[in-house]
Amino acid sequence: MMAAGYEKVFQICRCWRERERGSLHLPEFTLLEWYRAGSDYRSLMEECEELIRFVARAIGMGRTVRFRKFAIDLASPWERISVREAFQRYPRATVAEALEKDLFDEIMVQEIEPKLGLRNPTFLYDYPAERGALARLKSEDPTVAERFELYMGGVELANGFSELVDSEEQRKRFVMENKTRQTRGKPIYPMPDRFLAELDDMPPSAGIALGVDRLVMVFLDAKTIDEVVAFTPEEL
Repeated sequence: MMAAGYEKVFQICRCWRERERGSLHLPEFTLLEWYRAGSDYRSLMEECEELIRFVARAIGMGRTVRFRKFAIDLASPWERISVREAFQRYPRATVAEALEKDLFDEIMVQEIEPKLGLRNPTFLYDYPAERGALARLKSEDPTVAERFELYMGGVELANGFSELVDSEEQRKRFVMENKTRQTRGKPIYPMPDRFLAELDDMPPSAGIALGVDRLVMVFLDAKTIDEVVAFTPEEL
């Protein structure tokens, strides 16, 4: 739709991920996604702030959300910290070392994410290029991608980025990803040729996916995501 000329689009829909189950994960969940032409990941952070503050006011919560014994202040400005800064502040390795030893995701989950968004919502931004498959690289530092994630009370709520609109570069990334999957014994994905054919017609833009179930979970101070959905997979 963006490639066809629509400048602002959004959808709220059900999504599925195979074998995802835990206190924060369901195989079927609800996402709010929106895309805006002429935008980038920084303006998306601002929109995200405005949206969540608006929802909090609309349901009578005011500027403070209490979640997991933390009083999270929604007043602006929200904390913004780069991935590089987070690795310097918290864990046992630099970003480069974590990527080389294939420990990036483990360190993120165990040592960084639980400490984010405890006083104010926190945007973790400028992910390593290797962790920005669909994101535009930063012009002043091509080692990082213009991608961010939003955290409240140690829970990831949203993932957004400046869109990569170069079909040739995107194809190279898909090829590299398939090579990585092959070395790990995972199935190879077919090349999304229709998507790539449209990509060059897409204007500079940014997009975000926000977990609706998780946002409700934070607002209600629920212990698990099971408490905020009508039916869990085990009940169906």
